[in-house]
Amino acid sequence: MGKPDKAKWIARPAASAAIRYGLALVSVAAAAGLTQLFLYFHLPLAFNAFALSAIAVTFWYGGTTPGILAAVLSALVRSYIFDPEINSISRVLYDLVFLVFALLMTGVTRARDDLEVRVAERTAELTRANEDLKLEIAERNRAEEALRQSQGDLARISRVTTMGELTASLAHEVNQPIAAAVTDANTCLRWLTRDQPDLGEAREAASRVVKDAARASDIINRIRSLFKKGSSQRDLVDINETIRGMIELLRNEATRYSISMRTELSEDLPQIMGDRVQLQQVLMNLMINSVEAMKDVDGPRELSIKSQSAEDEHLMVSVSDTGVGLPPQQADQIFNPFFTTKGDGTGMGLRISRSIVESHGGRLWSADNPPRGASFQFTLPSKADTHE
Repeated sequence: MGKPDKAKWIARPAASAAIRYGLALVSVAAAAGLTQLFLYFHLPLAFNAFALSAIAVTFWYGGTTPGILAAVLSALVRSYIFDPEINSISRVLYDLVFLVFALLMTGVTRARDDLEVRVAERTAELTRANEDLKLEIAERNRAEEALRQSQGDLARISRVTTMGELTASLAHEVNQPIAAAVTDANTCLRWLTRDQPDLGEAREAASRVVKDAARASDIINRIRSLFKKGSSQRDLVDINETIRGMIELLRNEATRYSISMRTELSEDLPQIMGDRVQLQQVLMNLMINSVEAMKDVDGPRELSIKSQSAEDEHLMVSVSDTGVGLPPQQADQIFNPFFTTKGDGTGMGLRISRSIVESHGGRLWSADNPPRGASFQFTLPSKADTHE
């Protein structure tokens, strides 16, 4: 606030009436004094030049009425001090000169005052608009943050719902290594409790127990990561490793419906910068959709996952099946929120998957898989930059 006030004072320092009218007296007196000084040195300079300057200064800094007062004082000083013997006609002409100049300065002063008023009003409008814009931006940022939070919560709910539907399959998946570990542990005990313990066989059985326990722990950790709620964390991700992990997690679900799983993974793919859990969710959604599309069809049931390099330093992953295919006449709606062809579906899986892929700077789309089934492909940038 200090700088604008100071700038205004410099432009128009005459604030009070005493100062403004005093300026008229001082400026005319200064003009008379300068004229006397020049006359003392015998310099032929008329009072009119100094008087006009005094009038202009008074009009500009003091306002209209003090300026008129300066014009009147200048006429009186010229007539009764510097030219007392001038004839009436010349006096009238000189007075007209001061009057016309005063009128011109009145117009200039009023124009200046009007401009200052308009500038002040416009400045106030811009200030209000700027404050409104700041409030709007802050509100929009809060809304975007709430939207991101809601999207994250919705994605997690989708993961939890999907994993809940796979409870029986996942329980069987975890039970397999645990059962194998129990069997190997009993075998180890039998080798150790013989009359002549076979330490070699017992050691091998114990090693299998360790491997089976590690396998069970790995499966549990993968399941826990999909249930985890937290902020998005991006790091280097091996997409082929992510694909293999999801295949292991969903293998039993595919086996239950006699679905064979085939992979064709390019080994020269670079790592990408992404959120591992989110990318796992995309693969899980696409693979489960394929299983759902094939579990009731007659004929071969094959789920194919392929990874390869794509254009513009991207990599592409495709998930194809031999199921019922895309819904006729509605293929362009499958990514819409809440659109589903399942009786118990939420219609959010593909919408969430596309949002995740796009947040990573990629693209997700669908296509037919001749002669039967559907195919979903998505691309991801292999560079380290991301698109939040």
